[in-house]
Amino acid sequence: MNFNGKNIIPRYLLIIICMTLLGVAVVGKAAYEMTARADYWDSVRKRLESRQKVIPAIRGNIYSADGQLMVGSMPVYNLRMDFVISDVNERAVEKMRVRRDTLWRNEADSFCIGLARLFPEKTAKEYKSLIQKHWGGKKRNLLIVRNVSYIQYRECMKLPFARHGAISTGFYAEPVPKRQKPYGSLASRVLGSYNALNDSAMNGLEFAYDSLLRGINGRSHKEKVRSHWMDKTDIEPINGVDLITTLDVGMQDAAEKILERKLKELNAEIGVVVLMEVATGDVKALVNLERVSPGVYREGANYALTALWEPGSTFKTASMMVALDAGVVTRKDVVNTDGGCWNMHGRQMKDHNWHRGGYGVISVDECLMYSSNIGVSRIIDENFHQHPERYVDGLYRIGVGVPFEMQIPGAAKPNVRRPHANLDNWSKTALAWMSIGYETQIPPIYTATFYNAIANGGKMVKPRFVREAQMDGEVTEVFPVEVIKERICKMSTLRDIHEILERVVNDPKGLGRRAGSKLFKVCGKTGTAQVADQFGGYKSGERRYMVSFAGFYPSEKPQYTCLVCIKKAGLPASGGGQAGPVFSELAHYVMSKGVYRNPEDAADSTSVFTVEDDSEQIAIAEQVPMENVPNVIGLGARDAVRLLECRGLKVVVRGYGRVQHQSVAAGSIARQGEVVELTLKPSGKALDTRAAKE
Repeated sequence: MNFNGKNIIPRYLLIIICMTLLGVAVVGKAAYEMTARADYWDSVRKRLESRQKVIPAIRGNIYSADGQLMVGSMPVYNLRMDFVISDVNERAVEKMRVRRDTLWRNEADSFCIGLARLFPEKTAKEYKSLIQKHWGGKKRNLLIVRNVSYIQYRECMKLPFARHGAISTGFYAEPVPKRQKPYGSLASRVLGSYNALNDSAMNGLEFAYDSLLRGINGRSHKEKVRSHWMDKTDIEPINGVDLITTLDVGMQDAAEKILERKLKELNAEIGVVVLMEVATGDVKALVNLERVSPGVYREGANYALTALWEPGSTFKTASMMVALDAGVVTRKDVVNTDGGCWNMHGRQMKDHNWHRGGYGVISVDECLMYSSNIGVSRIIDENFHQHPERYVDGLYRIGVGVPFEMQIPGAAKPNVRRPHANLDNWSKTALAWMSIGYETQIPPIYTATFYNAIANGGKMVKPRFVREAQMDGEVTEVFPVEVIKERICKMSTLRDIHEILERVVNDPKGLGRRAGSKLFKVCGKTGTAQVADQFGGYKSGERRYMVSFAGFYPSEKPQYTCLVCIKKAGLPASGGGQAGPVFSELAHYVMSKGVYRNPEDAADSTSVFTVEDDSEQIAIAEQVPMENVPNVIGLGARDAVRLLECRGLKVVVRGYGRVQHQSVAAGSIARQGEVVELTLKPSGKALDTRAAKE
């Protein structure tokens, strides 16, 4: 069979020409759509994108150690109007526009009258004018009313016009998560702040645990089913976890009130209180008050963690511990303080009673009892002057000056200066003044941690602000007690220091008498230090003082450590006489409250917890008619609140964990605005894994 090339080649040529013309047509069409119709396709893209919606996760709550809600996410709503009708089908857009115009024309007046009744900040005429001004235009997200409660939102959606739904009217409610603090400014510097407008945590625990609290947002899109647009969830949101702090609401409140009263009495500038649980380092109260106007005090900067203050005489305890631990002095030794003035390498060292003739010859115990500058500085200078690095090494060995990371970011690190090998950064008087609390800067929380170690049998534990994280009452993470140093000094030294600090408060001659109690023994040390003024100097204008008291109680078996610091201008200035009474009054409140627990009751970091599946119970509750109250006992707080609030009920939550009791019985008629009180308790389904590991 012969191949006839004359017939086949023209056919191939025709096919190639046709394919070329088709390719040119495709490219031309694509170029036309990309250029001439670019605006149309851009509008289509925007309309499609507008149907994509983020489902915000609910930010976790922050609770006190005793189960009180301190920070919660309580949603509010912004009522808005969207005047743009989005649909790829232009006929559908025109049809919807006609329907919307008809609804507005027929029901605008009654709708605006209803708005004015619910939100009287504007009249019905003003609401109508505001909406009418943009009607038929391209305005999106016009704000009508801001910060509407859930009850108001539900009532608003029943009004004429609004009841036809967002698709038909363009009127919709935008949920806005809002952080609320039921106790106002209580412990606000520890809890921190969160800005819902830009979704950013600012400071405190809100910032430190932002990744746990915020959860993970979900995503949904709109899908047209027949003639209706419906939301379809693509990714379910994962809500944030709840934090259980170490704070005690009662202790925090008492600390703030007691301190504020003393600050007003002294016309002081700043006041700080740190209250810690000895065995765990749990911070039960942390107060930072500063004067904002005469007689008015507010939570200011977090001075307890960030202020680098010279500790003053509370530092003498550390100096004496170094001397006793090094064996350069014993409690049987005596020191000559002369007439209250001593020439220390060409510079005058004075005791507070120098004008009354000083203390003369005193014992080592009395050096701390009387807070003698000369007594402590002579012991340290005469034994470490030739080798000051040995003294500084001793400070670090007992834990003073050792930096550590805390659960709240932004804490300052202590500044305990080390001498250079050639002593070019060291003066002859540096050691003497350093030994009594000058030339050293330590945040108050570090001073409290040091005294807490003395109370805790020499074991220094890190301050703890968060005990655990929970999801619907089930523990997801435990933050264990962290040990900084197993033992800060010899046990014999610890016993000596403990006994001396007890004498400071309980001996009739001790300067810490006003910090004590007739009901239980207290150990502690007074502190009074001159501090720099606002210009960084010590002698210009009226002198400023830091008066303080650091201690623990009860002496026999310490449960709590407390530090009180007050910054004030002018004399008199007395740590024992001014900070001591604050310490004493707070100690009496804490001990009378009787809520402290034994160290054995602290959370076990090796425990794991089971998570219950609530889906079946939730499904049953959701089937209850909307006019009836569902049974939410056994559910987590979020699900219980959601099921009740969607029926127009107001919910008050007490405690944390799972619902143990609801004040309105299941099956009752759900009356709009009725308050339902839920009592929550942890479910306690914990499994100790230590036995399994063994």
